[in-house]
Amino acid sequence: MSEVRIDKWLWAVRIYKTRSIASEACKKGKVLIGGVQVKPSRNVKVGDVIGIKRNPVLYSFKVLALAENRMNAKLVVGFIENVTTPDQLELVELARIAAENNRDRGTGRPTKKDRRDIDDFFEPIFLDMEDDE
Repeated sequence: MSEVRIDKWLWAVRIYKTRSIASEACKKGKVLIGGVQVKPSRNVKVGDVIGIKRNPVLYSFKVLALAENRMNAKLVVGFIENVTTPDQLELVELARIAAENNRDRGTGRPTKKDRRDIDDFFEPIFLDMEDDE
């Protein structure tokens, strides 16, 4: 086996959960080889560097071996190498920190009291000097 379809390989090495999701990602331009968007039918070879766009990060993986069948997660290490650049990994960390500082998911919109407290925090109420006289 010297070449495998990119969608099949992405599914086999567990980057995507299903082959149809991998194909859809290729069609939407989220999969790159050599900086060029690829179709799901594009063949991948050993040594290719594949880019996966997951906003805001561009993950990069080097193909170490080819596979057509989905494998156990423990075996993936022999088929793929993560070569994502440090600046992209820093974006992942910044996104994680930003997510921690947002409102908890499911808490909904602020109440009227929350809104007033937020407004008071950003625009403190000052006493009118004319009333004091």
